[in-house]
Amino acid sequence: MSTTKRLWFALGTLLAVTFAALLWVGGGIYQQAPPLPERVVVAGGQTLYTRADIERGRQVWQSMGGHQVGSVWGHGALVAPDWTADWIHRESQALLDAWAQRDGGRRYAELDEAAQAALAVRLRKEVRTNTYDAASNTIQVSADRAAAMEAVAGHYVSLFGDDPATAGLRATYALRDNTVDTAEHRRAMSGFFFWTAWAATAQRPGAAASYTSNWPYDPLVGNAPTSDAFLWSVFSVLFMIAGIGLLAWHYAVWHGKEKPLTPPAVDPMSLLTITPSMRATAKYFWVVIALFLSQILLGALTAHYQVERDFYGMELSSILPYSLTRSWHTELAVLWIATAWLGTGLYIAPAVSGHEPRFQRLGVNLLWVCLLIIVVGAFAGQWFAVMQKLGLEHNFWFGHQGWEFVDLGRFWQIFLFIGLVLWLVLMGRALWPALRRRDDLASIVALLFLSTVCIAAFYAAGLMWGEHSHLSIVEYWRWWVVHLWVEGFFEVFAVAVVSFLFVKLGLVRARTATVNVLFATIVFMAGGVLGTFHHLYFAGTTTAVIALGASFSALEVVPLALIGLEAHETWSHGRATPWMQRYRWPILFFLAVSFWNLVGAGLFGFLINTPLALYYMQGLNLTPLHGHTALFGVYGMLGLGLMLVCLRGLRADRPWAEGWLRGAFWSMNIGLSLMALLTLLPLGVLQLSAVLDHGYWQARSAEFMNQPIVHLLVWMRVPGDTLFAVGALLFAGFVARLWLGRRGTAPDLAVLPEAGS
Repeated sequence: MSTTKRLWFALGTLLAVTFAALLWVGGGIYQQAPPLPERVVVAGGQTLYTRADIERGRQVWQSMGGHQVGSVWGHGALVAPDWTADWIHRESQALLDAWAQRDGGRRYAELDEAAQAALAVRLRKEVRTNTYDAASNTIQVSADRAAAMEAVAGHYVSLFGDDPATAGLRATYALRDNTVDTAEHRRAMSGFFFWTAWAATAQRPGAAASYTSNWPYDPLVGNAPTSDAFLWSVFSVLFMIAGIGLLAWHYAVWHGKEKPLTPPAVDPMSLLTITPSMRATAKYFWVVIALFLSQILLGALTAHYQVERDFYGMELSSILPYSLTRSWHTELAVLWIATAWLGTGLYIAPAVSGHEPRFQRLGVNLLWVCLLIIVVGAFAGQWFAVMQKLGLEHNFWFGHQGWEFVDLGRFWQIFLFIGLVLWLVLMGRALWPALRRRDDLASIVALLFLSTVCIAAFYAAGLMWGEHSHLSIVEYWRWWVVHLWVEGFFEVFAVAVVSFLFVKLGLVRARTATVNVLFATIVFMAGGVLGTFHHLYFAGTTTAVIALGASFSALEVVPLALIGLEAHETWSHGRATPWMQRYRWPILFFLAVSFWNLVGAGLFGFLINTPLALYYMQGLNLTPLHGHTALFGVYGMLGLGLMLVCLRGLRADRPWAEGWLRGAFWSMNIGLSLMALLTLLPLGVLQLSAVLDHGYWQARSAEFMNQPIVHLLVWMRVPGDTLFAVGALLFAGFVARLWLGRRGTAPDLAVLPEAGS
């Protein structure tokens, strides 16, 4: 059996085993998710909440933005509190104060240590005892706890309305007045918040931890890391060290054993015939620029809401609330990067096969129109939903689903899935002649096609939950889309495309590239598939999630440990022959991908990756530290680099403004670095200190966020954000010059005699 066949067999076996484990644990999540009761009752018979109330409350939460307005179980936005932790703290304080007043006529904070300790023990017994009765499907609470719950519910009814008493909190949390339209809906939403808090404190039957593995950290109610979090954090580090050692051994044995390939005298890509469908992809890159700039503008507005609700005197929050700007900001990040990759795929496919299918250009144009309709329609629906103008009966289908990164209404999700299937068909038609060939590029083409199949097919995981699906089930399927897309199939797609480009340019042997691509895919997917579970440690899941997630997500860091070799190879390719200067800037963007892979995905990713670390850090600014540097630093930079490769072929007759690209490249990279180092990292460390000292609720509280040092750190984003925006504008200007500038031979081509041949 050849090396290629062995690698294909290993990849197939790996995917079969890991997806079987992913589905097996998913079955356990379905069976052991925290129970959703028919009623929450007071000992004596009074009903506080019904299941319908809790489900309606979740609908209300989703309609106002869901994950974009604070967070639940640690997933969501950072400006407002985590509502689970906030409820636990407020209910606990209300109970303690009520008991202290009854027993001694003083508030809990005024008692001596002994009295406080006695009441704290009583509190832990009260909230950690699981009073769910499976026979009657009810949760029973004491009269004291019911009174505390009513007090907390009253706070939320006030906060999400227009009560002047909570106006200051609304400003701190970037909430507009009447965020939720009616008092009835506000009370129902408080029932949903209570249920998430109950699941986070009540002990799972037969276990010493809550349904969320004792998350969030709150020593007052006895929520502390479990032994499993400690145990599997240690093992995850060991697995990472072992994986790095094995990968280093592999590179020492196999890497660089072949003689360097002599590059061709002429750029092979310059000999490609640009087909009508390839030329039609240009409009995709125009859309990329428009979405990219819109995302930056919305990001600046979203960041500004962290320090004041008005925007330099303009009351924009009444028209564009924080939850809406953050929704659009996060979605646009995915949309512009995905559009860059979709356009690259449609450009590359005919170049791979040398075949232009009939009506291919029509399909490319149709898909582009569909993408525009989806963006405009979905964003309009979300505005109506967040402004409470759509109604709960229509929100799920046409408004705001409330789940971060998959916020689109279900109708628009289905439409996007159909669009991805159309993209798959267009890619398959163009690649088919190359797939039928049995040459040295066959495996790379096959991986390229399989990755497009998976990118299209696995978006269907976003259709696996319904409007009333359990929160744990939604989280399980949501991360199938977000994680497996980003850290799985897009990785494979990117590796296959870049490898094809280097082979096509004559810089790498096809057989060598095939082995490297297959091996890299195995390494990526070894950690990528089951690494999905590291997002689900505290989402009402079982111990198996912590064990598998910790073990395999640590392996995601393994290929990044030797990223320097990849960067050196990329740089070597860029200097292999004089005509490679034509690709200097795509090469530099690929180098930036290597850097941010190591820093953003590797260092900052592993910082929050282990169960013990994430227990304290989930939902703090250390999470977007990883998210920003990995999402843009890796996938955004790669999208821009691939786009430049396509533009080199599409506008071969136009000179490239090297100065514009130079300014764009360094401005974006330096700006991203400043954003990370001046704001996200120090603010995240301050929050972590607050968590360790007081509990998770403190790090997300209004008291913490209103500190002068926090406001200063948020304002410190301005230099980095401004520089980043300047870089994006320079990049947009560069692209505009390719269409609006004069025709002529590019300066970097004029000095190369072979460029004109």
